[in-house]
Amino acid sequence: MGNICRSPSAEGVFRQLIEREGLLSQFWVDSAGTHDFHVGRPPDSRAQSAALERGIDISMLAARKILPNDFLVFDYILVMDHDNLDDLASVRPDGATAVVDLLLNFTVEHYGQIVPDPYYGEVDGFSRVLDLIEKGSGSFLKAVQARSGEI
Repeated sequence: MGNICRSPSAEGVFRQLIEREGLLSQFWVDSAGTHDFHVGRPPDSRAQSAALERGIDISMLAARKILPNDFLVFDYILVMDHDNLDDLASVRPDGATAVVDLLLNFTVEHYGQIVPDPYYGEVDGFSRVLDLIEKGSGSFLKAVQARSGEI
């Protein structure tokens, strides 16, 4: 929603994954929120700490709101919950080409589930979010590789 917890965490996790796989140059990865609550601000300090514990530095990221052009520039826009999925459906411009879906729909064991927002919860919620994002990111990469046959 605000691009300070789950989305920048997902950006960091996916960047680390594709870098480890030698695929960094094959992807353009960015995160955005559906609301402008925190535009220009860094990720939540708890999200930064949890990511850093896994060797992922997201401190340099800054929150931004999704733009109509994102639906044309990106092949995929992955969201963490149904509210954000609905929000994107309402602002999706005509002619949009991006596939918009829940991140966890790329997994078998968590299909249809959401990545919960840890903002108002306990610190350990950020670790649980990273666990889910790592599963979703790995499954997403495999799906993209299978569909493209190129990567």
